[in-house]
Amino acid sequence: MSAPAQEVTRRPFSESTVVADAGDGRFTAEIGERFAVGDKAHGGLLMVLLAKAALGRLAAGTGTALDPVAISTEFLRAPGLGPVEMSTEVLKLGRTASVAAVRMTQGDKLMLTATVTAGRLPTDAPRWSDLPDIAAEPPAEALDRSANRLAPAAGLAASTEVRYDGETIPFVRGEQGPPIIRGWTRPIGEEPDVLYALLAGDILPPTLFNLGDPGWAPTVQLTALLRAHPAPGWLRLESRSASVRGTWFDEDVTVVDSAGRLVCQARQIALAPLPRP
Repeated sequence: MSAPAQEVTRRPFSESTVVADAGDGRFTAEIGERFAVGDKAHGGLLMVLLAKAALGRLAAGTGTALDPVAISTEFLRAPGLGPVEMSTEVLKLGRTASVAAVRMTQGDKLMLTATVTAGRLPTDAPRWSDLPDIAAEPPAEALDRSANRLAPAAGLAASTEVRYDGETIPFVRGEQGPPIIRGWTRPIGEEPDVLYALLAGDILPPTLFNLGDPGWAPTVQLTALLRAHPAPGWLRLESRSASVRGTWFDEDVTVVDSAGRLVCQARQIALAPLPRP
C-alpha cells in the first residue's frame, strides 16, 4: 500500500527531508509523494536522506555540525513510498575529514548503502575553474517542467522549480540529439542549500532520452562531490554522457550556483532506460 497523498507545502524540499534520530546510530524518515518518480522515491532525495543521517551521526561524535563533502551511494533496490530506516557507523573522526557509513532499509530489505565524507566546505574564491557556459537565470523561452509535463511524476514537478534549455531536450519534440541536457533549478519557498545542490545533481532527465531511449533508467552507483554552499538563486545544470555501451551508460552532472561557483559534481553509472512496470 502506498503512502497517503501529501499536499505540496510552502517548503517542499525541507519538509520532505526530515530525518529523525531514533537512537543508537539509527535514523528514520518518511518518503512521500512530493519527491517521487511514479511509485518510487527519487534518487536525489534518497541521497539527501542518507547524507543527513550520516551528518547527524558524525555531529554526535565531533560535537559540531559538519558539511557534506562527498557521498558514494550504491542503489541496490528502489524504495517505495513510506517509512525507511537508516543505520549509521562512524568510520573515522578527523580534524579535516570524518567518514560515516549508512545503510537504508525498508521493511526487512536493504535498499541503499552509502559512504559519506564530511568536513568544512571552502568559502574562498576558486583559484581556477572550468565550468559550463550557462546563463545565471533561465531565459523567458526556457521550458517549464511542470507546465510541459516533462517529469515522470507530478509530485516531483510540483515540488521543485526546474527549467530546461529547449535546444538540449530534442526528445520532447520527438527528435534526437547528443546526450547532453542543460537546465536550471531551485527549491520552492526557500533558497538552495548544499543538500539541495546534492539533489540537483540527479534532477535532470536521463541524457539517453535524447538518443531515442525513453523509459526508466535506474541508477546503479552515484558519487557526488559537494564543493561550496550555494548562493541564493537558481542553480545551473549540465548533464552529459561520455559513453553508451550495451545496457550501461554514464552521466556527469555539473551544478553551478548563481554566483558562478561550482557547488556539486555528480557522476553515475546507470542502466539504459527500461520499460516502466
